Amino acid sequence: MGFLNFGVKDLLDVLLVWIITYEVLKLFRGTRAVYMVFGLVIIILFAILAQFFNFEGLNWIISTLKTIGLVTLVIVFQPEIRRALVTLGRHPAVRSIIRQEEEPIIPEIVKAAFTLRDRGMGGLIVIERKIGLREYVEESGVPLDAKVSALLIVSIFTPPSPLHDGAVIISGNKIIAARVILPLSNSPLISPSLGTRHRAAVGVTEVSDAIAIVTSEERMSVRHTVNGELSPPHTKESLSKALQELLYPEIKVKEA
Repeated sequence: MGFLNFGVKDLLDVLLVWIITYEVLKLFRGTRAVYMVFGLVIIILFAILAQFFNFEGLNWIISTLKTIGLVTLVIVFQPEIRRALVTLGRHPAVRSIIRQEEEPIIPEIVKAAFTLRDRGMGGLIVIERKIGLREYVEESGVPLDAKVSALLIVSIFTPPSPLHDGAVIISGNKIIAARVILPLSNSPLISPSLGTRHRAAVGVTEVSDAIAIVTSEERMSVRHTVNGELSPPHTKESLSKALQELLYPEIKVKEA
């Protein structure tokens, strides 16, 4: 009856397992990978049953598939694993220990948005945060794996580029997809004069914690949306400050 000797160490072990499981499921939320996780849980349950009832045939099959399954999981969940490591590396506690410069994505995003505005071109840049946007990337986007660059973003949205329709998705310090079709908002608070691009910017932030930056060619303006709310038109300085506060709230923005 050793399992009745439940001490502080065992409680800590259970809490750590629960926290890790919860954080992993948060990473998979909003993606198709969540169904794979459920499938994996079912396989684990079968393995436990096989061990408990000593089903030799089932035990042999599961033990044979262990090595292959591990390699397959790493391949299938490679984007989520990479995103988990990026999220861990960007955690305030980690950054307080390892004080290094952030990748300069904010200046590149601001430069891209205002270059598009000045050239009279529209654009939609979405920055993924905790809630994944892989569902939209997988359904309609063109996968990319490129460093965030103003030149690249402007090139994507410059007609007749085949990628200029839809949105660019940024995760961490990478552009992960272009030509992504996003859900449109039905909010009555959006002005009827605003087009599909603005409704998509609001729509994606209604269903996730993403930040969307939308450039209007008609109005020659740059705005951002978060939590379903559309900001007033920005200057370069105000957009940079807003992104800094949203992406890195633990770092105080210095007043000019």
